[in-house]
Amino acid sequence: MAKTPSTMLDLGTQAPDFSLTEPATGQQYSLADFTGKPLLVAFICNHCPFVLHIAEAFSAFAREYQKKGLAIIAINANDVEQYPADSPEKMIAMCKYYQFTFPYLFDTRQDTAKAYQAACTPDFFLFDTRHSLYYRGQFDHARPGNDKPVNGSDMRMAADNLLAGRAAPQPQLASLGCNIKWKAGNEPDYSGQKINQK
Repeated sequence: MAKTPSTMLDLGTQAPDFSLTEPATGQQYSLADFTGKPLLVAFICNHCPFVLHIAEAFSAFAREYQKKGLAIIAINANDVEQYPADSPEKMIAMCKYYQFTFPYLFDTRQDTAKAYQAACTPDFFLFDTRHSLYYRGQFDHARPGNDKPVNGSDMRMAADNLLAGRAAPQPQLASLGCNIKWKAGNEPDYSGQKINQK
């Protein structure tokens, strides 16, 4: 397992627009579909052990916080030619298995992942109602094999603070996971960026 941390995009960054399709429904989504709503964008994939370690808890978190008014989407940007386990067909199966209640979108050109400076799976970006970056980093301290509880503690604190109109929690710790599987020659220039934890 490669261990790659979040780039920790600067807080206050405006959410980049996107236009991506959900394989399960064929529906297309863009940032405008979430105008005026707080939005969590999660970069995940189907096969990564770090994603699978939290998938059930993340699905439960989503069901709980969508009812509280938080919009959530997940995005898979991996190169499916080299990693067929991340194919759109397998995305549909993952949605069914974990009972995802949010759109799971396919970033086939990897442009959206680059725009968000996503580096790993899972990688989380939480935006306020104006789509200004409020929190980025880990779901919680759990990693495969470290025996920490998978409870979404960091994300829950951030979401609770955001929905209550409070300041963002500090410090914010980088997520850690498998690197996004970039297509050959499509690797982003931020891959060596210094981590900025605040």
